[in-house]
Amino acid sequence: MGWRDLVYGAYERRVLKHLPRESLPRHVAVMLDGNRRWARARGAGTAHGHQAGADKIEELLQWCEEAGVEYVTLWLLSTDNLQRAEAELAPLLKIIENAVADLAATGRWRLRIAGAVDLLPPDTAESLQRSVAATEAVSGMTVNVAVAYGGRREIADAVRDMLLEHSARGESIEDIAARLRIEDIAEHLYTKGQPDPDLVIRTSGEQRLGGFLLWQSATSEFYFCEAYWPDFRHVDFLRALRAYAGRHRRHGT
Repeated sequence: MGWRDLVYGAYERRVLKHLPRESLPRHVAVMLDGNRRWARARGAGTAHGHQAGADKIEELLQWCEEAGVEYVTLWLLSTDNLQRAEAELAPLLKIIENAVADLAATGRWRLRIAGAVDLLPPDTAESLQRSVAATEAVSGMTVNVAVAYGGRREIADAVRDMLLEHSARGESIEDIAARLRIEDIAEHLYTKGQPDPDLVIRTSGEQRLGGFLLWQSATSEFYFCEAYWPDFRHVDFLRALRAYAGRHRRHGT
């Protein structure tokens, strides 16, 4: 262990010691960004970056568990990503399948898929659904795996499902419009039944949502980290928690 590890270890313990447990988030959402740029900086192929990013996920979930987080949402693949060249998309999908299967195999976390599964290749969709089913009885932290996810698509899907549900009960479009509440749409989101994220973390230095959890993040706190996702460290996570705990949440403007 080098001097740098010793310094960071001491710093992590200090930050952790002073975190107010009563002010930590219940739901943390993470945009795992920067895998391709991380690989490019090392002269490696894109798949190497995606695999390095996938290998980091279990570590993050352990940090969240230690901090008492109850829900985690991980953005692994956007609907826009599905338009990438087949040479990049095919290995990426396989990496995601294996990563989610590995998470399920731990038996520690209850997995949920958040995304338009119908847009995925059938083999990928079936693999993800098998992994989710294997964790149905798990009572640990809930982990939403956002695959083929787009915020606008989610809202459109929620409105569509809500309209079909009310229509099936014989209600007219006029009746639905007259009684429409915000909660009616929220009940059909991919994360229905869960609290909205308290904290959204994005790695790689980008400071934008990119369509992530557009509905749910209306009152979330945001933390932007310069590190590419494969380089995201425990100390970076602790800093995000510390920043969150130090903010006064007004749940409004």
